[in-house]
Amino acid sequence: MKKFLIAAVCLSFLFCGVSANAQKYKSVSDTGKLNLEYVKVSNDIAELIVEIKSAKDKLSDYQRKVTSGESDAGDAANSSANQAAKATNGRVREAKEAKEKAGKAYNEAKDLRDAQKDVEKQEKKIEKLNAKLEKKEKRLQQLTDMRTTIFSKL
Repeated sequence: MKKFLIAAVCLSFLFCGVSANAQKYKSVSDTGKLNLEYVKVSNDIAELIVEIKSAKDKLSDYQRKVTSGESDAGDAANSSANQAAKATNGRVREAKEAKEKAGKAYNEAKDLRDAQKDVEKQEKKIEKLNAKLEKKEKRLQQLTDMRTTIFSKL
């Protein structure tokens, strides 16, 4: 019985809180605060749009690095394989060259992996920025609706 009573009290507070928070700005005297928040949210949206544009530009740069890195890594791997084939029938010098080319191929592969990670990070950043932008746009729409409601009462 105590648990039911506690749950009922909590739910009643929850419902009262939701209805009281439905519209923050209700009267003409609140329009100053409403306008300040409206401007702040509008500025936040503009900044987010600029950030998203910048992030998309960086993403295209990273994607170009991945594309060029793939060809570089492939070329280095082929060169390393060719040198290793020569080294099996050749001298010590050819074996050293094969080792150097294998090291270069390994470094190229690491660079490619790093570039791919950069692309993934940038894509996640863009997703987060888009989610923030969507929230800000919803809030701006709510503020516009509140503004309309206030002025329709006049």
